[in-house]
Amino acid sequence: MSTLPLTQPSLSPVGFNVLAWSAVMSEKLNPIADRLKKIGYDGVECFIDNQGVDTYRQFGAHLRQVGLQSTCVMVVGPDENPVSESAKIREQALIYLKGAIDRAHAMDASVICGPFHSAFATFSRREPQQDEYARSAEVLHAAGEYAKQANIVLAPEALNRFECYLCNTMDQLLDLVRRADHPNVRAMFDTHHANIEEKRFPEAIHTIFPVLSHVHISENDRGTPGDGHIPWDDTFRTLAELKYNGWMTIEAFTRNDVDFANSINVWREYNDPWDVAENGFTFIKKMQAQYAS
Repeated sequence: MSTLPLTQPSLSPVGFNVLAWSAVMSEKLNPIADRLKKIGYDGVECFIDNQGVDTYRQFGAHLRQVGLQSTCVMVVGPDENPVSESAKIREQALIYLKGAIDRAHAMDASVICGPFHSAFATFSRREPQQDEYARSAEVLHAAGEYAKQANIVLAPEALNRFECYLCNTMDQLLDLVRRADHPNVRAMFDTHHANIEEKRFPEAIHTIFPVLSHVHISENDRGTPGDGHIPWDDTFRTLAELKYNGWMTIEAFTRNDVDFANSINVWREYNDPWDVAENGFTFIKKMQAQYAS
């Protein structure tokens, strides 16, 4: 009697965010990508700035050459704030998002994540208002329509209360994504921010899962995943139970890029970036195997 072969579970691809080295896109990232590939990573994540599209196209070509996929992360500032009362600023927000989509598309990226639902570290000195969610959702919907043409998913991110006021929790983020009402506007879950804002990880992940498309694996101190107190067993168990198979991308920060580090209040070194990359990859693979079913 013949038996059917056992099928292996579909594990999430593993990525690494090169912000640990630089927020500036350049050919200097090429050898970093090469080494990440040798470690075993499936892709890299890079920051989108205002450089020309060709710069991203060239990096994307290098990634394809070495067999790596890509995702992107971005922020918006007060001059392109989707929640602004000014129609002119909201129009600029959409232009900025479209430019980011063009750059990501040139790199052949599949996801743009980040807190681009509102301006980073820009506060109104009051709790988020319903009209702010409505304005942000309108901009995100329009950006989602543009991203659809490039086959890119926009995954806005909830940040902790010290960096953002519009979306701190998965409840708030889910509400915003549903208001945006576009298949190319989904959501991401970041373990660092959730460690500050969520009561319990399993409930938070269940809340956002209907629209979840991206996960940042980030330790409580932004160092090597597995070295701190993030509830990793809860995280990997819940994602496995829900059969999540999107990206798991390590986001860790250093002072290698001083301007970027200063902009996000990173004042010390947590771990060497290659320690994060090598030990973090081993940690994710171990946890994926432990909870695979």
